[in-house]
Amino acid sequence: MKRGSRGSTLVETVLIAPVLIMLLLGMTELARVVYTYYTLQKIMDTVARVAGTTQSVNFCNDSDPGLIAAKTLAVTGSPDGGNALVNGLTVDQVSVRAERYEAAGNTLAQCDCSFTGCDASAGGLPPDFIVVDMPNGFTVRPLFFGLTVDPFLLKPHVRVPYGGT
Repeated sequence: MKRGSRGSTLVETVLIAPVLIMLLLGMTELARVVYTYYTLQKIMDTVARVAGTTQSVNFCNDSDPGLIAAKTLAVTGSPDGGNALVNGLTVDQVSVRAERYEAAGNTLAQCDCSFTGCDASAGGLPPDFIVVDMPNGFTVRPLFFGLTVDPFLLKPHVRVPYGGT
């Protein structure tokens, strides 16, 4: 080894180390955002599965005990409530709606709350699909040290056939 090469190795390490550390921190933060989105997606799936398999759920009434129980179970991991699985997530942020396939227009449309729609309490038929989403999104703010990053919204969305997944 030449006498001057020892110093150049140290200089190169000092120049490259901050870049490698920033890349490592960036990958870690990206993994956190992806994990949050995946967790929110699984929560939406759980709400749809539980609401779709629970008897006599009224999708036309947001304060229906069956819908509230499904949301509470999915958001907290417990039917009795508690801390949210994702910090900052509340039951009120989750929206559940029923959809029906319309053969005439070959489209999906939200069921109307009437006896001809999906209002079970008025004698309506069950829906074809259950849609669970977060209409206002879930705000995530990545934390990259030394850089200001604007927060952005994650909008998970699930559509499952009525009666389970």
